[in-house]
Amino acid sequence: MAQPPYINKPQLESLYDLYNSRKWVHPDPLEFLYNYSDSRDIEIVGLIASSLAYGRVNQILGSVSNVLEKMGPSPYNFLLSATPASLRRIYSDFKHRFTTGDELVRMLIGARSVIKQYGSIYNCFLSGFSDRDDTVLNGLSFLVNELGKKSDGQRNSLLALPGKGSACKRLNLYLRWMARKDRVDPGGWAGISPSKLIIPLDTHMHRICLLMGLTERKNAGMKTAMEITDSFKKIEPKDPVRYDFALTRLGIRNDADLDTFLKRCDVGAEVKKGVC
Repeated sequence: MAQPPYINKPQLESLYDLYNSRKWVHPDPLEFLYNYSDSRDIEIVGLIASSLAYGRVNQILGSVSNVLEKMGPSPYNFLLSATPASLRRIYSDFKHRFTTGDELVRMLIGARSVIKQYGSIYNCFLSGFSDRDDTVLNGLSFLVNELGKKSDGQRNSLLALPGKGSACKRLNLYLRWMARKDRVDPGGWAGISPSKLIIPLDTHMHRICLLMGLTERKNAGMKTAMEITDSFKKIEPKDPVRYDFALTRLGIRNDADLDTFLKRCDVGAEVKKGVC
């Protein structure tokens, strides 16, 4: 079990007030969502941008831009009018690190199928989600399964499987963007309480949370993501991922440093020694 967190709410709120602003978003794939006003477009753009959110940031932005430019002003209209054959032709040369054009197309075909069946990606998620659920995990699992139905059992690097123990960082990032609404997250999926969200956990966020005493687990999988989320719930029960964007600026931006933040909170040196 994690030790009591070494960071308190006033300290996190101070960081939130400083960095949770659109002026600090670039470079972040979230910025692509701001270019659209129609919720039908935003949820598709969010799925694409979050799915490709791994690797060097310049490469991420380039890959997302490459996909969206070919969709024109409305990704929704593009996807609904496309055919599997046309998608394969348009994205035949696509490559993002170890993600192939075939994987991208299979996810897009899955999204197209989901929209045709459920009306939207959001409605598909809600079909597997209940207000009685403690977290979004059931809805997320249902959505991933529906998106993957057109993959004929083939593995897709863009669609992590919650049931396999993955932290599903990119999918949980997508849900943060869609379920929360503040100065950074655009929201739109109002039927999902932010209290149900799971922290988008990658190695960078895992390191931050270890230093802050939010977990002692060494593996950045789903169990660790859930434990960290529970730790944040003790600080902010209604919105445990509230501080995710601000915290991930630490160590990413040249003007934001995790060690400096910890020392400013009078816990940095002690936490590193494990004696705080």
